[in-house]
Amino acid sequence: MQDLAEGRIARWIGRVVDARADELQALFAGFALFFCLFAGYFMLRPIRETMGITAGVDKLQWLFTATFVTMLLAVPLFGALSARVARRRLLPWVWLFFVANLLAFAAGFAHDAGNVWQARAFYVWLSVFNLFVVSLAWSLLADVFRPEQAKRLFAPMAAGASVGGLAGPLLGAALVGRIGLAGLAVLSAAFLVATLGAIGLLLKWRASSGAGVDAPVDETARPMSGGLLDGLALIVRSPYLLGIAAFVVLLATTSTFLYFEQARLVAQHFPDRVAQTQVFSIIDAVVQGLTIAVQVFVTGRLAERYGVAVLLVAVPVLIAFGMGVLALAPVFGVLMVVMVLRRVGEYALVRPGREMLFVGVDAPTKYKAKNVIDTAVYRGADAISGWVKTGIDAIGAGPALIALVGAVVALLWAAVGAWLGRKSEAGLPASQGALRR
Repeated sequence: MQDLAEGRIARWIGRVVDARADELQALFAGFALFFCLFAGYFMLRPIRETMGITAGVDKLQWLFTATFVTMLLAVPLFGALSARVARRRLLPWVWLFFVANLLAFAAGFAHDAGNVWQARAFYVWLSVFNLFVVSLAWSLLADVFRPEQAKRLFAPMAAGASVGGLAGPLLGAALVGRIGLAGLAVLSAAFLVATLGAIGLLLKWRASSGAGVDAPVDETARPMSGGLLDGLALIVRSPYLLGIAAFVVLLATTSTFLYFEQARLVAQHFPDRVAQTQVFSIIDAVVQGLTIAVQVFVTGRLAERYGVAVLLVAVPVLIAFGMGVLALAPVFGVLMVVMVLRRVGEYALVRPGREMLFVGVDAPTKYKAKNVIDTAVYRGADAISGWVKTGIDAIGAGPALIALVGAVVALLWAAVGAWLGRKSEAGLPASQGALRR
């Protein structure tokens, strides 16, 4: 009777997300991994946004620059660690390091929650933490699943991020009055610890049904070769990886322009800190709710039927159109629609598509080159585009010019996405040092 019930559940899930019975364990583990990561992160994200406004919207570029510098320091340290630690131990070690960081911040918040320098340090740390752990989580999935599995399963697993991103702000809003910011930091650390079980399940499943099923030895038991700058060297030698880096730079530039305009308009329309936090929480909830629906019912089937390219191109084209509308009507309502469209599209389409580009590459590319692109390259683009935005504002050009520049950047972003999609679907020669197909 139990087997019959389990069979019915498996068939129902298979109809919804196109997963096979032997893939359900990995599907649930990936979903749980992202749920816990994003629930912990999104509990703290609205507070980070409010801290950024408190420090001054005109000073956001300095926080972005500080984040980029921190990334430049962190990436070589991670490279050194990955060259010495087996892959199956690498993520738990990094996770526990960030847990210790969160507990240290919890102690600081309990002592003096209003310290401005602590607030700035937390803003930078959370910006680094988010990209690092999410990049490594996707590296793990690219290491666990075969290309055909990734097309079907990445989107429903990524829905765990959206569910966590929806639960996190709700939990934060409900609990912050009782346990304070220090308590939220401890709870976020607990969510991070909970992901370790999901990581263990995914690595175990890899050997029996995933990418390691045909491997003669367990590659995850070995460290990855290479020095501190091995990831950067891999990128420079591969046109394919350079294309992914360019894609990320254009994505980050568009996002930064919208982010700065959002901060400016929220500060202008909602001067109260509590109201600002509420606005950011509402935006997060709307984004995550819409993203869940797209990830579960649309993304996987879209990728399987039309390929990765459609995931990489659709959103930039829509954002270019939205930026054009924003240039004509640079008001809060239009900006919020474009901002929500951009974030839903990035989480539901662009991010899974971007991660599919790494499924067929070797381990150093998945963990080292990918980490450099997802962290240092992304935050470097953030910092540079933040200063570009500040410069345009300084000459008094206004939001309309920012929107027009953003539209051009989005069209370039779409063109690079189309090229990457074609390369990924076709496969690359081994001489390009990226794909193994």
